[in-house]
Amino acid sequence: MPSTPAGPPGLSRLQPVLPSPLRPAEDERFARHGVTLLLKRDDLIHPDLPGNKWRKLAPNLLAAAGRPVLTFGGAYSSHLRATAAAGRLLGFRTVGVVRGDELAHRPLNPSLARCAADGMQLHFVDRRTYREKTDPQVLAGLLRAHGECEVIPEGGSNALAAQGCTELGRELRGAADVAAVACGTGGTLAGLAAGLAPGQRALGIPVLRGGFLADAVRELQREAFGGPVGTWSLDDRFHFGGYARTTPELHAFADDFEDRHGLPVERLYVAKVLYALTALAAEGAFPAGSTVAAVITGRPDDQSASSR
Repeated sequence: MPSTPAGPPGLSRLQPVLPSPLRPAEDERFARHGVTLLLKRDDLIHPDLPGNKWRKLAPNLLAAAGRPVLTFGGAYSSHLRATAAAGRLLGFRTVGVVRGDELAHRPLNPSLARCAADGMQLHFVDRRTYREKTDPQVLAGLLRAHGECEVIPEGGSNALAAQGCTELGRELRGAADVAAVACGTGGTLAGLAAGLAPGQRALGIPVLRGGFLADAVRELQREAFGGPVGTWSLDDRFHFGGYARTTPELHAFADDFEDRHGLPVERLYVAKVLYALTALAAEGAFPAGSTVAAVITGRPDDQSASSR
């Protein structure tokens, strides 16, 4: 599909590919159970702002209207990288508040080095301060240090982000019975469910342990839409140990999926949702005749990064 201008005014000059391609994946592990697998290639939306990065950041950047942006992330945050790239491409100042003040005295890892190369000012804080990042006093201190900025939360997940992700659901209307996505902070799932048609279901695969995500999704839907919208569920069995954790089994699965389908598989998010769907199909979780769409939210060069 050729790149065509789309998205919020002022961002269309980045020429995102929207709607993102939806492609069938012939796979006997699904076919033997009468299930059709589709791949929603959100990773192809934009080279610097792929997948849910585009869908969540675009409405936030439109609201920022060119003002400096301050946001949050870990040492490998792909959200920070996407925000820094957007700042470079669109010409606004970016500040990244990074979890872990010990990192300030070490050489930058490739992810943070890319942020810095794109012009992002990195502000390292200790982990306790990072946990309190939404406290008004903490935010006030950051804004005193960096000047007035538009504040975007960790992972970009807020009401605007959830609203932006409704278009993902709309693009899948009539195409699948279940639309599945890996989840970090819940913004993509909240919007995906809201955009689907009645009778469709969104399935979230959390990549973090803790069981907190259901409350986060409900709160995001309340903020974005005034209350629950759409049908969604979570299956928290496939985090493989938690955030940024993988196992040899997961890597072997991802390698095999790449060989079968010619799709480069990002390990921390995409591999987990594809593994989950394969396991669920084997368990008989999808009735024969079902069509399941897996949302591909990132690329392998993000595999050491947070998609939160």
